[in-house]
Amino acid sequence: MADRDFHDTPSPGTDRGAGRGAAPGAQPEGEPEREAERRRRRAQFLRDLAEARQLRDRVQPRRAKTARLRHAMRMRTFRW
Repeated sequence: MADRDFHDTPSPGTDRGAGRGAAPGAQPEGEPEREAERRRRRAQFLRDLAEARQLRDRVQPRRAKTARLRHAMRMRTFRW
């Protein structure tokens, strides 16, 4: 498993008052880094979620099969 240091990072809303005096369209200095960190944490979460789904599908094959069939039925009955 990859490192799970995202629990130590502060929440994004902790420094909301930092750029209040700036122009409406201006971004604070640390914004690109914060955005990159958010994207990195989101990608890690999605990888973990996909891994958990694969594990569940291996452990519960009957449930996975019914979910596949249900999804196929929804796709067949969906009207474009």
